[in-house]
Amino acid sequence: MPSPTNDRVTIRGTEILSKNWGTLSKVTFDYHRADGETQTLSREVYDRGHGAAILLYDPSRDTVLLTRQFRLPAFVVGHPAPLIEICAGLLDARDPEECIRAEAEEETGVRVRRPRRVFEAFMSPGSVTETLTFFVADYAVGDRVSAGGGKADEGEDIEILEPTLDEALAMVARGEIIDGKTIMMLSWFKLEQLGAAPKVGA
Repeated sequence: MPSPTNDRVTIRGTEILSKNWGTLSKVTFDYHRADGETQTLSREVYDRGHGAAILLYDPSRDTVLLTRQFRLPAFVVGHPAPLIEICAGLLDARDPEECIRAEAEEETGVRVRRPRRVFEAFMSPGSVTETLTFFVADYAVGDRVSAGGGKADEGEDIEILEPTLDEALAMVARGEIIDGKTIMMLSWFKLEQLGAAPKVGA
């Protein structure tokens, strides 16, 4: 992990607890509170790299392209059904746009023409270092170059869904879409259509 600086935080030590798919560390630090007191605290931090995600939208049919796949962490806390999500993937040393073009083609079978970068966000900053770079792009039926589905040798078994934007938002309201990044992007895109989304860079 990088060595950040903050006048209110002094890192005392870092212990690696596990290093497999990502790195789980225990960080001990002094935190200088606003009331003048100093606390020594320990937190576990999981670093698995950064990622990118994209909402694909067909303006001619008002449809969005979503994936549905099994997620073990959701399963072990009581959500056995596969999760419905926008396409996403880890950067793995790639540029975010390069990453999301490749992931979109692998997962959805769509060759993305002009991805538009819209924002970045920490997804679970209480314990995970990952940020996602979010993109949106139009697609059309003719942009399909394969059936998608992901890489079987990496354990991916992805189903493709194409609801309308409003149908997808209704799925959020009914609790059928419970993935955070997907709810964020569907909501942001609807706001943009209504002219109410913040402008990028504003």
